[in-house]
Amino acid sequence: MEKAYNFKLNDSEGNEVALHDFLGQKVVVYFYPKDSTPGCTKQACSYRDHFAELAARNLKVIGISKDSAASHQKFIARQSLNFTLLSDPERIAIEAYGVWQEKMMYGKKVMGVARTTFVIDEQGNILKRFDKVKPDQDVAQVLAFIDGLEG
Repeated sequence: MEKAYNFKLNDSEGNEVALHDFLGQKVVVYFYPKDSTPGCTKQACSYRDHFAELAARNLKVIGISKDSAASHQKFIARQSLNFTLLSDPERIAIEAYGVWQEKMMYGKKVMGVARTTFVIDEQGNILKRFDKVKPDQDVAQVLAFIDGLEG
């Protein structure tokens, strides 16, 4: 089993958050391209709307993008988000998790954050990696995976 990279990044309030702060519980870490864009908003709102179901399974949710803390603050306020967003402008975690990838945008190849979700266990190991995540299907995939572990 692969150990998850122990990132230390700032949240929307400027507080340092490290992955090892969550040892003892499962964590969903999802990487997304940009605050307040249609797909990213849909994905974040899905996590917000399923918060109780995730919490009932002892899952913490962390979203990570290159956006600034100020951008995250606006996104959280605008969408009433109820989970942690972390800023990774230097792409430390983004590159450590291998989600900085070549993508096609408007017919051109560009580098960017590939929408990717990780489920990390209580000991900090990666249980599951979901690549090319669809914003409206991410939470359902995560819940189905967790329920499959416990079922």
